[in-house]
Amino acid sequence: MEKMLRLRFIGAAIVVLKIALVTFIVAKLIAAHGVGYEVAFDLSFVFFIVAGFIAQMIDGALGMAYGVSCSSLLMGFGLSPVAASASVHTSEVFTTGVSGLSHLVMKNIDKKLFLRLVITGVVGSMLGAFLISKVFDGKVVKPFVSAYLLVLGIVILVKAFRKKKEYEEIKYIPALGFAGGFMDAVGGGGWGPIVTSNLIHKGHTPQTAIGTVNTAEFFVTFFSTGVFLFFTPIQYWQAILGLIIGGVIAAPLGAIVIKYIPVKTMTIMVGLLVIITSCYNIYKAIH
Repeated sequence: MEKMLRLRFIGAAIVVLKIALVTFIVAKLIAAHGVGYEVAFDLSFVFFIVAGFIAQMIDGALGMAYGVSCSSLLMGFGLSPVAASASVHTSEVFTTGVSGLSHLVMKNIDKKLFLRLVITGVVGSMLGAFLISKVFDGKVVKPFVSAYLLVLGIVILVKAFRKKKEYEEIKYIPALGFAGGFMDAVGGGGWGPIVTSNLIHKGHTPQTAIGTVNTAEFFVTFFSTGVFLFFTPIQYWQAILGLIIGGVIAAPLGAIVIKYIPVKTMTIMVGLLVIITSCYNIYKAIH
């Protein structure tokens, strides 16, 4: 009963914070554009829904790459990097909320690990959001993080073909949460690749690592987005709303999918995804 009560508290917190954010966004939108502001529903809007669905399916099943997938699809469609980043960060609060609730229902979560990650993750994300909004450009730091993740992805892939590794306690989980939250805000992504990759590398099962990290990600994204919204105007509503709709549809499916994929297969998929996204980010940084 105590375990269920705590899990329900996490779920209730997600719901309450999402309602609070919706209220804030609507109030800010009305203040900026008036009550009669409308979003255009055309073929572009359908594309944004599809982009959100695909990106969230990847993130929900593998625990990472929502930001990379979404940003790549949006920029390929013609949005500027600024427009893509703003759209992704705002929509991610809603998709991670549904994803977190889905993982709670499917019991893909380690409660102790969640608590050790989420507090420092929130602190790191808020600090990173403030610095990237007011102090420096996160693009300078991102290539170095991508190089580190590339190595880590190769290590994970190699380990998938070796004898199963015994679980190893990570003593620096709060620091890992802080680093993941900070780089997610500064670099436009990184919570999943940094945190999930390290947890799997140390022997956590992909299902538990992904479910726990995705649930914690809602709180990390919520507070960093709050900082972003405080310092920047809300724009690109067609993209944001489309990403939210597509992501919310896909989020429960990702939580179900990981229940039925073998651990070795999941580990290989995570390793490959980390390698591919890291190579992509390095390529974008040097061109």
